[in-house]
Amino acid sequence: MALLTPMDQTSASQLGKCFGLEVREVRAMVAGSVNSNFELTTASGDRYFARLYEEQDSSGALNEARLLRALTTFGVPTAAPLPPLAGEAAIPVHAGKPVAIYPWVGGTDLCLLGVTPRHCERLGRALAQVHSASSRLKEVAEGRFDVAGLRQRLAAARSAAAPVAADARRIEELLSQTVAARDAELPVGLIHGDLFRDNVLWEADELVALLDFESACRGVFLYDLMVCVLAWCYVDHFELQRVRALVAGYEAIRPLSSRERAAAVVEGSMACLRFATTRITDFEMRTPPGETPKRDYRRFLKRLTDLQAGALDSVFGASTRKGDS
Repeated sequence: MALLTPMDQTSASQLGKCFGLEVREVRAMVAGSVNSNFELTTASGDRYFARLYEEQDSSGALNEARLLRALTTFGVPTAAPLPPLAGEAAIPVHAGKPVAIYPWVGGTDLCLLGVTPRHCERLGRALAQVHSASSRLKEVAEGRFDVAGLRQRLAAARSAAAPVAADARRIEELLSQTVAARDAELPVGLIHGDLFRDNVLWEADELVALLDFESACRGVFLYDLMVCVLAWCYVDHFELQRVRALVAGYEAIRPLSSRERAAAVVEGSMACLRFATTRITDFEMRTPPGETPKRDYRRFLKRLTDLQAGALDSVFGASTRKGDS
C-alpha cells in the first residue's frame, strides 16, 4: 500500500523534539495497510518507529498509548510509545493527524510458509496473555469494526463493479445469518482484533513483540483466537498441526470452555466476513484499474467455505459446524 502522508526531515525533527529526540534521518516504511509508518534515526544513532494515524483521531491514539503502557506492566510482550514531554495527552500531530513514536523493537515478521507449529504455540500463549489482562484494565473501548460499520462498508461496496457488488451482497446476507447465530454468552474482554503476521515480531522461534493495537477493543475472546487461526494456519487449506499448536498454546494460559468450542465456526465465520468486507473497501475499491490489490478479499471467502464445510471439526468438535444440532 502506498504511503498516504509523507514526512520530510524538517517535520520529523519537529516531531522528535516533542519527545526529546534529535532526529537526523527519516525513512518511510512500506509496512502497514492503513497508517503511514516511518523509521527515525537520532543524532546518537538510535532508531525509533513513528506511526501517523490515518484514521484514528488524537483520542484514539491516546487510548492506544494508555493501553500499551498498561499491557507492558502486565508482562504482555509488546512495546509502549514514548510519552510526549508535554504530557501523555499532548499527542503531536503532522499534517493534522496524530503521531506516536515507539522505541525500535528488533526482530522480523514471518512469511506464511515460514510459520511453524512452534510459532503458533508461542502466538497462542501471547494472545491468551492479552485476553487474561482484561480483568486488570479499568476499561476497554468499544471497537470501530462493529456490525453496523461493516454494513455501511458493504452498502458502499454494492455500488462497485461486478463481481465485487455481487460478493458484497452475498457477504451482507451471510453477515446477517452469522450475527443471528452468535452466542451472546461467550466470554468477552480486551481483544487485539488484527493479529496478523505483520503485527508480530520474532527472533528465530521466540516471540519478541505483539504490535499494532489500533484495532484493540472489547470483543469476544474466541473471535480473536479464530482471527489468528485464519491468519496463521491457512495456506491453501487449514494446516491442522498449526491450528492444534495455536489452540494448545492459548489453552496453556486460558482454557476454552465447551461453550466456546461449540461456537468456533460461528466466530470464525464472523472473522472471515469482517476481513472480506474491509479488504473490499480498503484494497479492492481503492486499487487503480489494471493493478492487483495488495490483499484479496476472496481468500477469506475461501476460508469461510472450508470452515463451514467442517475443516476444523477435528480440532474444535464436529458440533461446531453451522446448522448442526
